[in-house]
Amino acid sequence: MPKIGDRVICGMKIDFWFSKGQFFLSMCVRIIGVLLLGLLLVGCGAEKHSRQTAERVTTVKTTTAYAVEYQTKDFAGMATADDAVNLAFRIAGQILAVDVSKGDYVELNQMLARLDSRDVELRVAADKSRYERAKSQYERLGRLLAHEAVSQQEYEASLSEYIQAQSTYENTKDLLQDTKLCAPYAGVVERLFVDTYQRVEAGQPILRLVNPISTTVEFTMPERSLLALSDSLTTFIVTFDNIPNRHFAARLHKFAKTASDASGFPVALKIAADESRKYGISPGMTCQITMRVVEGKISEVAIPLTAVYAPSEGGEYVWVVGRDMRVERRAVRLGLPFGRDKVGVESGLSEGEQVVTAGVYRLHDGDKVRVIN
Repeated sequence: MPKIGDRVICGMKIDFWFSKGQFFLSMCVRIIGVLLLGLLLVGCGAEKHSRQTAERVTTVKTTTAYAVEYQTKDFAGMATADDAVNLAFRIAGQILAVDVSKGDYVELNQMLARLDSRDVELRVAADKSRYERAKSQYERLGRLLAHEAVSQQEYEASLSEYIQAQSTYENTKDLLQDTKLCAPYAGVVERLFVDTYQRVEAGQPILRLVNPISTTVEFTMPERSLLALSDSLTTFIVTFDNIPNRHFAARLHKFAKTASDASGFPVALKIAADESRKYGISPGMTCQITMRVVEGKISEVAIPLTAVYAPSEGGEYVWVVGRDMRVERRAVRLGLPFGRDKVGVESGLSEGEQVVTAGVYRLHDGDKVRVIN
């Protein structure tokens, strides 16, 4: 039978081994945690290193530089009236009636407006009476001169008075015609300047008459393009905004060699009258003029404007894509823009080379690219 002292000793042994087991277990847990943390750090470092060493590939769009045999330049223009005039009375007077309204189409010689003619009619009657009296006196003195009843001097005086009265009468009759304003050609009343019963002076505009069919197109051209007008190979195409599917061939009509301001030099083109009449081209219609200029330097190539890389530090460059799909930044000398979105390249680029057109500001020299054209 064990004693009390033996139980105490046994309990102390059990507690010792128990505490030693706990210490061993905690050490194992710590070691395992340190190992796992090390593995995790090693894995993250390897992943980070792999990301850093992976090569960047940039997605871009490209195009091929092509030789320029001709250039096209676009200008905004407008159809203008072939015939347009402000009509006025030759004499002063009060307007009796305006027989047309704004926008009316009128025929040749159609009545447009009339003046009150009562004063002129009275003058015509008085001058007619004077003329007839002078004529009668002249004829009577002519008969008397045949019988030597009057002197030659009296006869010549009556002749002079007769000629003067005749001239005055004929001029007054013309004034009677001037109280009527008629259309000098068929056209449209674009604007009225006066109202009925208004008193007007001689030469004061009454209305504006415009030919509704236009064969003339006008636009302004910058000075640097004027040389192309003297080239017989330069051609013009006109496209009106409300007839986008029809292109009208045009010829150079005239242009001014001087300009009153910095807006450009005025140029006028002519399109065929039959075509203008068929499609109803009228003054005021807006259009686009495309001028095609034959290039003398076939060595020049063209690229889109979006392919030009112009960094803040200056210079003009393009990104050329090589066979290994890596880009090279190359300095170029640009010519003049033409067409809607093209520009000529005078040096630094050859025909057939592939250049980046989208994403030019995201690239660095030697970057690898992927084309998604």
